[in-house]
Amino acid sequence: MSLDELDLATGVPGPISARVRLLGGRRVSWLEFDPVEPAAPLTQAMTQIWETAARTAHDERIPFVMVINSAGADIREGIAALDGWGRVARALTRCSGNVPTFAIVDGPAVSGPALLLGLVDFTIMTSTAYAFVNGPVMVRQITGIDVSKDELGNASAMEKHGGLSVTVVADRPAGAEVIEHLLEYLPDHADESPPHRASSDPLDRPCPEAGELVPESSTGSYDVRHVAEAIADDDSLFELRGGWAGNVVTAFATFGGRPVGIVANQPMNLAGTLDIPASQKAARFVAFCDAFNLPIITLVDTPGFYPGKDLEWRGMIRHGAQLVYAYGRATVPRVCVILRKSYGGAFIVMDSKTMGNDICLAWPWAELAVMGAGQAAAILQRGAADEDRAAFESDYADRLLNPYVAAERGYVDAVVDPADTRREIGAALSMLADKREVLPRRKHGNTPL
Repeated sequence: MSLDELDLATGVPGPISARVRLLGGRRVSWLEFDPVEPAAPLTQAMTQIWETAARTAHDERIPFVMVINSAGADIREGIAALDGWGRVARALTRCSGNVPTFAIVDGPAVSGPALLLGLVDFTIMTSTAYAFVNGPVMVRQITGIDVSKDELGNASAMEKHGGLSVTVVADRPAGAEVIEHLLEYLPDHADESPPHRASSDPLDRPCPEAGELVPESSTGSYDVRHVAEAIADDDSLFELRGGWAGNVVTAFATFGGRPVGIVANQPMNLAGTLDIPASQKAARFVAFCDAFNLPIITLVDTPGFYPGKDLEWRGMIRHGAQLVYAYGRATVPRVCVILRKSYGGAFIVMDSKTMGNDICLAWPWAELAVMGAGQAAAILQRGAADEDRAAFESDYADRLLNPYVAAERGYVDAVVDPADTRREIGAALSMLADKREVLPRRKHGNTPL
């Protein structure tokens, strides 16, 4: 054991251990459940170790990593076990926004431990892991439906439908490798800048391929991840939660070796529209980047919010507001690039100038308006002849959709050649390196949930 490593809460019985250790050369507080089958229930003594590890991360200002294999609170201990995991929840909440938190789920994470995963910044699950709040027995007793534990909360379902897992890996060492990679983009704590990564990719490198990826048709599909790869440092893009809410992409990358967070609409999925999962995914990521001093690059190509009664009844207003709120309170450097479409409420939500971004760029063919020409004609030219509607659409596009109108009014800072996008973002990040905002004195805002 090196001088940078230290065992915590030694001598406490139970299939759980805690220590400060090195991970990729970085000190972390590491809590680990033993890989036993069946997974041990969570006793009060075990939660004391867990709480100690979380407090150590908070007090020493180092990342917190948990390797979880728990069948839930020990029924035989009653309220004492519940009190224990409640204390862990409070300790994890104190870590939130102060130090990065990670979990590797290798086995079950049931009931209380499952809820704790919702407090963690990044969760990785092994292929044999599963997580749920209420297990098959409770589901059968209350709903009468028989369901297996694997069907209820397997790793694939949690990645694709639950939005819980960043990725699914084979085993614990593979999960540790993912966390080690994530730490390359992140500081140890909120008062520290992210680590600079070595890069030989010049910031003034032209990137014409970025613009060539976008089809001439305004409805043509393309993979926005390739655009992000073209403008960021070579081989630096690291996508997060790619299996969930695919209509928005969230990823880490670097520009000139400086880590950033990227949020981008994905035209390949739901035409890049925003729905509830996409709003939640992007909002959580924006909030994380803001907490840990990562500049935010937003790549916009969306026709707006996905329409439908189901979404409205499920709370599209509340959840769409989460993304508005996350951008509105973010104080890190923010650069927005409008690649193609930016319509309606989504224009505001995707970090518009109105929302306070620092630099807003647009490509020459970008369209900024309340809606597209065809949609406007359907509303304003109802009953008109085809020739009149066509003339209206042409005039509407010329007068309102092009980015030069928005630039003239100050809603866009510059219309740039796509080949110059990397250079312009690099220049913006250099200019904003010392950005500081003084926030109003208050306890906290009331985040839409």
